[in-house]
Amino acid sequence: MPTEDSTAPPGTQTLARGLAVVRAVADGATDLRGLVERTGLGRSTAHRLVQLLVQEGYVRSGRDGYALGPTLIELGFQALHGNPLPVVARPVLEELSAQLQDTVHLAVRDGSSVLYLDKLPGSRGAEMRSRIGHRMPLTRTGVGMALLLDSPHEWEQLYQAETPVEPALATGDVEAFTARMREYAASQVTMDNEDNEPGIRCVAAPIRDATGALVGAISVSATRPYMPAARMRGLVKVVCRAAQRISAALGHRSS
Repeated sequence: MPTEDSTAPPGTQTLARGLAVVRAVADGATDLRGLVERTGLGRSTAHRLVQLLVQEGYVRSGRDGYALGPTLIELGFQALHGNPLPVVARPVLEELSAQLQDTVHLAVRDGSSVLYLDKLPGSRGAEMRSRIGHRMPLTRTGVGMALLLDSPHEWEQLYQAETPVEPALATGDVEAFTARMREYAASQVTMDNEDNEPGIRCVAAPIRDATGALVGAISVSATRPYMPAARMRGLVKVVCRAAQRISAALGHRSS
């Protein structure tokens, strides 16, 4: 991954390179060779940058090589608690989890991806690949589609640009997807019918703030045996009410 970015502001090249090293470590680079391959930096430059990052705690160096450091954990928690959404949503998510015994997610949009802010694992069925801080494609996940309900101008472009996490799930065409999104926009609820992960289905709904802007989404997910089509339809009101409660706590007043 080359670090020369013509869009970076002047004078920020060193910072951009350092951030590229952090991202490379997050993506699995555990040694200097891996950093060089993933960032495109010279060996000496990568070595100097990672030494500084280790010194500052952004990266740690151990027997198994490089890994993300404690400073990022500290900053991550500060960022999480600086956003009122996870704090406001947590009691509602806990109620949903206890009531349904299914996995409950809270997510926001981060560029062209879904970013998971919270996850309460279900007490039955298989564990899902989602986790807090993890990113997924917008158009292949229930929460992602919920986050796109107000952005019809982006549906086609994002769907065509995103590659499914599971290649075997690359079914359907863009016309079918946009038709599906129009239905979801009308009902303000979305469904992941094994679009992102084999055997996993979910029902999701958007969260809005006091201005009416779409600021997040929640979903209830379960494996196919616990989430037949009839149950998905039955969960629509439950999930929508939960999302509306979180929205109301953020100051949103539905019409």
